[in-house]
Amino acid sequence: MIIATGTASGKSLAYLVPAVAEIFAGGTVLYLTPTKALAADQLRALRKLRLTQVRAATYDGDTPPEERRWVRQNANYVLTNPDMLHRSILPRHSSWSSFWRRLRLVVVDECHGYRGVFGSHVAQILRRLRRVAGRYGSSPVFLLASATASDPAAAGMRLTGLEMAEVTTDASPRGSTTFALWEPPLTDLRGESGAPVRRTATAEAADLLADLVIEDVRTLAFVRSRRAAEAVALTARRTLEEVEALLDAEPAPYGEYGEGLPGEVGDAGGPFGDAPGAGGAMRDAGGAAETSHATTISQLAGTEEADETGVGRGTDHRGRLADRVAAYRAGYLADDRRVLEKALRSGELTGLATTNALELGVDVSGLDAVLIAGWPGTRASLWQQAGRAGRAGQDALAVLIARDDPLDTYIVHHPEAVFGQPVEAIVLDPDNPYVLAPHLCAAAAEIPLTEDDLTTFGPAARGVLDDLVEQGLLRRRPTGWFWTSRDHAADLADIRGSGGAPVQVVEASTGRLLGTVDEPSAHTMVHAGAVYLHQSETFVVDVLDLDAGVALVTSADPDYTTFARDVTDIRVMESLRSRPFGPGTLHFGSVEVTRQVVSYLKRRTQTGEVLGEEPLDLPPRTLCTRAVWWTLPTPALADLVKPGQAVDLGGAAHAAEHASIGLLPLFATCDRWDIGGVSTELHPDTGLLTVFVYDGHDGGAGFAERGYARASDWLTATREAIASCECERGCPSCIQSPKCGNGNEPLDKAGAIRLLDILLAT
Repeated sequence: MIIATGTASGKSLAYLVPAVAEIFAGGTVLYLTPTKALAADQLRALRKLRLTQVRAATYDGDTPPEERRWVRQNANYVLTNPDMLHRSILPRHSSWSSFWRRLRLVVVDECHGYRGVFGSHVAQILRRLRRVAGRYGSSPVFLLASATASDPAAAGMRLTGLEMAEVTTDASPRGSTTFALWEPPLTDLRGESGAPVRRTATAEAADLLADLVIEDVRTLAFVRSRRAAEAVALTARRTLEEVEALLDAEPAPYGEYGEGLPGEVGDAGGPFGDAPGAGGAMRDAGGAAETSHATTISQLAGTEEADETGVGRGTDHRGRLADRVAAYRAGYLADDRRVLEKALRSGELTGLATTNALELGVDVSGLDAVLIAGWPGTRASLWQQAGRAGRAGQDALAVLIARDDPLDTYIVHHPEAVFGQPVEAIVLDPDNPYVLAPHLCAAAAEIPLTEDDLTTFGPAARGVLDDLVEQGLLRRRPTGWFWTSRDHAADLADIRGSGGAPVQVVEASTGRLLGTVDEPSAHTMVHAGAVYLHQSETFVVDVLDLDAGVALVTSADPDYTTFARDVTDIRVMESLRSRPFGPGTLHFGSVEVTRQVVSYLKRRTQTGEVLGEEPLDLPPRTLCTRAVWWTLPTPALADLVKPGQAVDLGGAAHAAEHASIGLLPLFATCDRWDIGGVSTELHPDTGLLTVFVYDGHDGGAGFAERGYARASDWLTATREAIASCECERGCPSCIQSPKCGNGNEPLDKAGAIRLLDILLAT
């Protein structure tokens, strides 16, 4: 069964009641969650029930070794995550024999988070779980829960391989949420090729967060990256320190300072203030009314007027304003995360800048507002993040702050693309051979595979098993398939899609471990010269040693951030599907992509101004994946090469590629960083002008295939996003890409519009 209802609608109670009932009847329960934070939150809720028969415990990477034996032997309600299930619980199933024999219920919480490559891995892990449970004579019920899922029964069946009943009726009471779309303004600064620079979403989020903290509005600010979480928290703290310094110097009421208050949103004296015209344009869900930054927040959040202390509700017994803001993200050590979670629940923290580590289900009552710095990738994530506020039934505020990005720009100008639309279908592909193969090896290592197991793992299993035997990874015997290596089979599958062991980030002078970064991300996050932030401390990377898996950093305070750039080459392996598309042809198939990080940009923190570009020498990475691509024959391009009307065909294709990458996440359940692209006026494998968009994961993730299916809607939205941007020749809001290793050259905005007009002609 799958329960798919709104945020704070009582789903936890819906699975907790049958779970406790099964335990009282002598059974055991396995609870699966995408994040450690949610598991810890659910454990607290269980312990509050004070039911002595329920022996609940978490079993994850934070569980001390001395506690793990007790959990295996005594716990009857185990809370864990897919990573631990994959690497520890299933491979060592014999140590859990008593638990398996009595297993009656498997709860899969926040199942909409299992999508793309990660979701495909989890689908195979759940199939392995069913098989191991069957070995011990149990056939547990699977109960899935999600606040946001499209076609939930089908999604549940793809994830578990089992038929699903669905519950979608939601009669829970809830307060109203005011939802605002916030577009930062263009500034007088210029970026690459003279393009106008828009004030950054993180700068706006930091200022909004500081305003809300001053008003004692408990707020989560969701950002897209670990680096951004640190930057927003650091900037908000600095703004609040300036506010307090001014109040200490001249203790007049807060409201009397008006726009002259340093750090005030829109003021030229704040941390991001030397960007002329700072302050955002606010659009509500139904229109385009503009308003000033300072007055809007108080009105939307419903805050009280300032009292006689001078800072409204901002100066209370909890101490300094700046100490009430912090960052939260994956990669922090367990003790640090727990301290932050406790401080947020208790109200000691008023503002928290976070990645999606706190998106899923953590029950923090009393939150008033949510800031979302940049489109979070899917409508499902948007509503999930917005739903963190108002969980106690009170009215709430949610603000989506647009980044300098084609998709964000499109959404703030086309709110109908979000509001009133269903959430996306969960895209995953359990039959992806790059996903299926390592899990078949892991399953064979757990219990030798037999013919009867093939139906559990799907129709592609037999062909993949034959390949594994040919590669020598499995051995075929009359009774089935066997794993014969001494290595751990589970190590073959990297379920988070990160590809390789994590890189440790270490402070060179002290040896202190600051955190970890997955190996592919290390190329872009902790390359030599990169600015790395950890809990509001800023470091610069001295050395990245990929062989040793270590990045050495030194404490510093640069006035810039860094952005890695890569170059890409692509080769067509096979066209699996094709169809006419306007005067051209649309394809979906297999490609080989070679990518290499070649340099990084330095951008001034306060303004986004480009300060320079530095070369890097990092090894290339090759992946075999799936792509969607379109071609146009030479005769169709005749109007684009006429004298006096000619465009730069390469620049037009390049611009269309950048914008289409930016818009695909609206039509496929993905993130811009999950996909990549290549464009060329003449590709050697097609002999034609060709634009590719590919999945950034081995074997593909279903994103390009979704683009193939929705090509007309996708490319029409791409054309509209380019045409509606107010810039003259192209900017990051339409055709420039932060990842482009060619320095966003050549690009032809007008040419891209004409090129897409030709492609979309019927």
